[in-house]
This record gives sequence, structure tokens and C-alpha cells, in this order.
Amino acid sequence: MNTPLFASLAIALTGLLAQAAHAEPAPSAALKSGKQVYNETCFACHDSGVAQAPRFRNKADWAPLIEEGQGILTAHAWVGVRAMPAKGGKPELRLTEFARAVAYMASQSGGDWKDPDARMMKKIRHEAEERLEKSIKEMQAMKKELHRLNETDD
Repeated sequence: MNTPLFASLAIALTGLLAQAAHAEPAPSAALKSGKQVYNETCFACHDSGVAQAPRFRNKADWAPLIEEGQGILTAHAWVGVRAMPAKGGKPELRLTEFARAVAYMASQSGGDWKDPDARMMKKIRHEAEERLEKSIKEMQAMKKELHRLNETDD
């Protein structure tokens, strides 16, 4: 056996494995709690109420939103609603983590919401898809109108 060649191959293989380990996060990476996500992301707007965001622990701000229901509110916020950007402005945020944060904020603001279970997550995904479909149709209608206007301009 050629020991230097074997050592070189082992080093190269080790390097490739190390690169692969950094290329993708581990699939079993622990999900953040709602409180963690709030403190890292949501706090920026929901602490002060910037752009009319419902303020954390303010029952009056949250009451009409809680009334919408956990599935609807979470889905609409996930895709973006009013001045709130999609995914709370953090593109890498996972839906489950986002849903936990919404449940945490609502539960601290007068609602009786818990971390979403599988059934609630399915409801949230379904509602988010419907909301996106509606937005897509609205945007397609606007695009059609722009094309029509471009044809009539001199």
C-alpha cells in the first residue's frame, strides 16, 4: 500500500466531508421557541408598535387579531400583511418557528394560544397558500392593466 497516497486521499476525503457538513444545516436542528424568535426578530417592531404593529402584551392591540384565529392570523402574517413584511422580514425563519412566535405574542397579549400542533400547522399552510393565490391573481390583474395602458399611451 502506498502510504503517502493513502494519507493524501484520507486528507482530501476529510476535507470534502467537512465541506459537506457545513453546506447544509442538520435536518434535526432544534427549532427556536416563540420567545426566542420574538426576542431575536419580532421585538424590533412589536415592542414599540412601529408602523402600527400590535404592541407586545397590549391586549387592546391584539384583541381584533386574536379574534381572527390562530391559523388565519399566522398565515396572513407569514406571507406579509399590512406593513409587516413576509416572514417578519427574516427570510430564513422557518414557518414553525414563526408560528410559535405568533402564538407566544398572542398568548402574552390576551389570547389562549399554544405552540401549533400538526393540525394547526396544516391549517396555517393551507391559509397561507390561499392568501398567496389571491395576491398572485391581484398582481396578474395589475400587470394586465399596465399592458393595456401601455398599448393606449402615445
